[in-house]
Amino acid sequence: MLWVLFLLVAWGAAAISCVRLCLAAARLGDPGASSREARQARRAADGPELTLYETAFLAGGPHRVADLALVTMHLRRRLLLAHTGWATVVDPDGRDDVERTVIRAIGPQGQSPIAPVRAAAAAADAVRALADRLVAAGLALPGGAGPDLVPAVRAVRGAALLVAAMGAAALLTPGREQGTGGSGVPMLVWFGLPLVLTLGALAIARMEVHPYSSWASPAGQRLLDVRTAAADGPEGDVLVAVAVRGVRAVADPALRAALGGRGARNVR
Repeated sequence: MLWVLFLLVAWGAAAISCVRLCLAAARLGDPGASSREARQARRAADGPELTLYETAFLAGGPHRVADLALVTMHLRRRLLLAHTGWATVVDPDGRDDVERTVIRAIGPQGQSPIAPVRAAAAAADAVRALADRLVAAGLALPGGAGPDLVPAVRAVRGAALLVAAMGAAALLTPGREQGTGGSGVPMLVWFGLPLVLTLGALAIARMEVHPYSSWASPAGQRLLDVRTAAADGPEGDVLVAVAVRGVRAVADPALRAALGGRGARNVR
């Protein structure tokens, strides 16, 4: 009866992971809210479409906002980001609160490793104020509630693989009638049910709450999709691409290396 143990493990993993996914999805609110509600939420914010900083926050949170500010200042020659992982101030006059925070984080000497500057900018009052406005407008999730959803989806995927593995192990268990359980029911049926449960949960999650944003509410995600389409277009702006996809959208490998922080560890 070793196959029964395998079956219990499969059912336990499937049930726990699916319940976790349901709870995480429920925290996001109703993903089927009407487009009218999204427009109402947008009117409560700053304008008819997302700004670059708003786009960055909804797509990647506070650190994405900091990355966007760093890339913007670098491309506009107000900051030099070296591949060694250091930032150097060229123009000490920031154009907005986030840029001024970056300059203050670099310090009076005008040069600093990028990693602490990025961390300070992400935790700055200007970024917190941006987050508060988006949450009040119904476009962002309070405290980045969405991160619960991503690991929940991964857990269900892992449970589906575990169910398949347990089914294969049960079929190979010696000392029982090949292909059937103790009651004569085909083994594929016993393990097929939890597999259908997990795959069905993944399918529903993909239709209802995909993409699995860590920061945007369903209303915010609809507005973010518009920005994403612009970034994917043939003439997509590089700053929009950075706001939507992060530093991996930067074509310059030296700039990607600088923002990745690899070089800073080699400088003493």
